[in-house]
Amino acid sequence: MTEPISAAGAIASVTLVLLAAGLSWWRGVGVEKSVLWAAFRAAVQLLAVGAVLAIIFTSPGAMFFAWLWVVFMVVVAAETAKRRAPEVPGLRTTVFLAIGGSAAVALAVVFGFQILELTPVTVVVTAGITIGNTMPSTVLASDLVVSYLQDNRLQIEGLLALGFDERGASQFLVRTTSRTALIPQIERTKVVGLIALPGAMTGLLLAGVEPIDAVIVQLVVMYLVLAAVVVAVLVVVSTISRRAFTPDLRLEPWTVRT
Repeated sequence: MTEPISAAGAIASVTLVLLAAGLSWWRGVGVEKSVLWAAFRAAVQLLAVGAVLAIIFTSPGAMFFAWLWVVFMVVVAAETAKRRAPEVPGLRTTVFLAIGGSAAVALAVVFGFQILELTPVTVVVTAGITIGNTMPSTVLASDLVVSYLQDNRLQIEGLLALGFDERGASQFLVRTTSRTALIPQIERTKVVGLIALPGAMTGLLLAGVEPIDAVIVQLVVMYLVLAAVVVAVLVVVSTISRRAFTPDLRLEPWTVRT
């Protein structure tokens, strides 16, 4: 793709969204407002981000602002997780460190081994891919842990009464919630290339890169993303499960459904 998309083409792309909203209204599903709001919000956010990135990439301190933008993305991800599970103490910091640490390792591999050239654009894009894929699973994991604790409080207390320690009483919690939160990313990785071409590979192909070269770069990115998601989810689930217990092995008050 060498020419910018015309205004008519951009407007035409909204047709399918309007069709989806219309079908929701016709069938009485009730998600038409959510669909339209999501589409509108995405447009506003992407246009705003595009304008900010255009300023960043052309500024004298482009590299500094690129790394600052990465920190901003991690902060937003942590705040999103906190809103989904406000009961959990210290969740914002936990998610920030989990996602930020995973993204930092991914960036270190990509630029340390010179898989991609270190530029403001590649920093933002690589971090965005990693954080963007890690956040949904991490947010889902946070929500699942809280729900599991609230729904299975009596079972966990029964294990504690039988003499299980914190690790033993939370074993099923960690296993069940982690597996459920990781299913989307694992399944997405399994079928990559068969059902859909991932974003990095598609962008490279559109830029004229040879298919095999594009595939190799995409493989590296996919592996880093998969590892980042797994690590972040396990860290968050393990941390929340530990904080659910008091020092004398009772469940914290926030685990009670209100």
